[in-house]
Amino acid sequence: MSLNDPNWGRGAGNRGPGGGNQGPPDLEELWRNFNRRLQDLFGKRRSGADKPPRMPSGAQFGGGAGIIAVVALAIWLASGFYIVVEGQRGVVLTFGKFAEETNPGLRWRLPWPVQTREIVNLAQVRSVEVGYRGNVKSKVPKESLMLTDDENIVDVQIAVQYIVKDAKDYLFNNRRPDDSVLQSAETALREVVGKSKMDFVLNQGQRLAEDSAPLMQAILDRYKTGIQVSKVNMQNAQPPEQVQAAFDDAQKAGQDRERQKNEGEAYFNDVVPKARGVASRLLLEAEGYRSRVVATAEGDASRFRQVLTEYAKAPAITRERIYIETMQQILSSTSKVMLDYKGSGNLLYLPLDKLMQQSGAPAADNLSPQVVPPAPAAAAPEAGPRSRETLRDRERGAR
Repeated sequence: MSLNDPNWGRGAGNRGPGGGNQGPPDLEELWRNFNRRLQDLFGKRRSGADKPPRMPSGAQFGGGAGIIAVVALAIWLASGFYIVVEGQRGVVLTFGKFAEETNPGLRWRLPWPVQTREIVNLAQVRSVEVGYRGNVKSKVPKESLMLTDDENIVDVQIAVQYIVKDAKDYLFNNRRPDDSVLQSAETALREVVGKSKMDFVLNQGQRLAEDSAPLMQAILDRYKTGIQVSKVNMQNAQPPEQVQAAFDDAQKAGQDRERQKNEGEAYFNDVVPKARGVASRLLLEAEGYRSRVVATAEGDASRFRQVLTEYAKAPAITRERIYIETMQQILSSTSKVMLDYKGSGNLLYLPLDKLMQQSGAPAADNLSPQVVPPAPAAAAPEAGPRSRETLRDRERGAR
């Protein structure tokens, strides 16, 4: 019987809307309808004439409630199964308090409300953005503007990638772990930028980001966030937009200064080594000239002493030898010979150059003993300095 039936609560004799016999619903009729629907549900049909239904006894009512309770208990216990996939960790809570951490696989816990579970993905690479959101053009000035060591303002934007290394610390030690990473990254970056010059920040941005990674990790470990920083990427580092034009001019001036400085150093490196080389060569030549002159003077002095010793022993023979050597040196450098014999008084001219050209060197060698005295022809030619010393010695001997 439907609850919307207008005869609900009225007697069987007068079911019209105007009947005056009103009362509670017929429980027997309700129980018969309930049994019939149960039989239709389980496929049990009654054969023959329908027997009048009877009220269930206490044992029957208790047996049905027990079956329902067992089924409900089984469903309740089955709700405690859960699956942890690879790369994740399961955290079981007993009345909201940490109980255990489970590894990947099929797991079971006491169903709610006794125990609950949380799944934490340890393999997922998470990221936070410092100084911008989504795009580098969408700046967050309160995060990106920083002061350098030389009191300049720069606009720095970085992206921090991290993973979860401890599921328990990640869930229970911090209310918003992502905000903790953001704040620690901003703190570490401001510390590194505050200790660096502006040129270093603008030109060595990635190195700046790498230097800030250990500081971030130290802060996160101090707060036991259970987070491991994997990489820090520099997205943008530039002066504020308000002073960008002036900064560009300063940069160009600095580049011109460096270019002129490099050109000056190149010119210096080209001229100075050459000048030093010339100076070194002149010094070496002077040293060589000094050594040569000193050695020559010492040799001449030694030779003079030797000649003097020989002259003291035999003056006439020494003078004759010096004369012969001198004449040999003089005649060896000329092709014309003048002869003046004491007996005839006529000056004879012997054209040795023409005779040598006509008859060759052998003929000239055959004629030379007849014209030139034997002593000068037998002596070997000597160097110029010796001839000069020989003449000098000869003059001294003549005196």
